[in-house]
Amino acid sequence: MLTIQEKTQAIVDALEEIKGNDIVVIDTSKKSTLFDRMVIASANSNRQTRALAHNVVKKLEELGVTVYSTEGEKSGEWVLIDLGEVLVHVMQPGVRMYYSLEELWSKHPPAAAPKV
Repeated sequence: MLTIQEKTQAIVDALEEIKGNDIVVIDTSKKSTLFDRMVIASANSNRQTRALAHNVVKKLEELGVTVYSTEGEKSGEWVLIDLGEVLVHVMQPGVRMYYSLEELWSKHPPAAAPKV
């Protein structure tokens, strides 16, 4: 069984192998009880998005990691891979910018809403 650090490194290695861009690892352990890490990467085309996701699934399964689900492969704009304590998002740049997951899950909590 891999530690969370080993699993995360294996994901990053799999993404780098297929030339994933702008790979970011976010520690979500203090923000969510559902998962501890989020890995986000960009791809330049639908084909590369699917290839990156496929490589992550293949490499992690080879290491004995359970892949709980993969979603979004049909469109190829945003593929989500659920590896239990780690979620992987492979996105095209426009989709990534629109949803801004890094900002949503950043270390800094959102500013409190003003009291009315």
